[in-house]
Amino acid sequence: MTPIKLLMIATLIAFTAGCATHSAKVDFDRNTDVDTINYKTFAWLTKGKIMAPPVDINPVMKVRVDESIEQAFMAKGYQLVDNAEDADFTISYTVGSRDKIKVNSYPATYNSGFGWGRGYYGGRGYYGTMSMGTETSIKQYTEGKLAIDVYDVKTRQPVWHGWATKRLTSDDKEAPSAMLNDIVLQVVNQFH
Repeated sequence: MTPIKLLMIATLIAFTAGCATHSAKVDFDRNTDVDTINYKTFAWLTKGKIMAPPVDINPVMKVRVDESIEQAFMAKGYQLVDNAEDADFTISYTVGSRDKIKVNSYPATYNSGFGWGRGYYGGRGYYGTMSMGTETSIKQYTEGKLAIDVYDVKTRQPVWHGWATKRLTSDDKEAPSAMLNDIVLQVVNQFH
């Protein structure tokens, strides 16, 4: 394969991996001992709605999260009721974020060669005197997490825990409502 083809393939792989890192990772855990098939109504577990609010929570964003979760469950056909004792299930959620650092270290190419070849060995044969260095890149980013919990009212047992983690981009921070609604829908759509 020519160095140009290898470079094009490497660029395509890097681009694809870069796109994938910004999508949300969504998953859930379910208590199989509780049947949810007849659920029709839901309420918030507590008046405050959020289970344990972070100290630095943005109150405007909290209202957005509250409303987005309510809308997502109603879109699935569940009816919101005021009194938790009258509901089939109750909901609560937690949110948070953490700053992370990603370190990548990889061999540096030499003499504009693409890895293997004459440039790699410095033109000195198989056991040349050139030592191969590494290039390191460090990226800081913020990862957000949303978790939604469902509790059965009759048995008082936890029924379902769904969550999403996402690397937050500058676009997410500029238009948080669209990203938030998308993430909430992805999580809630796994509940059944």
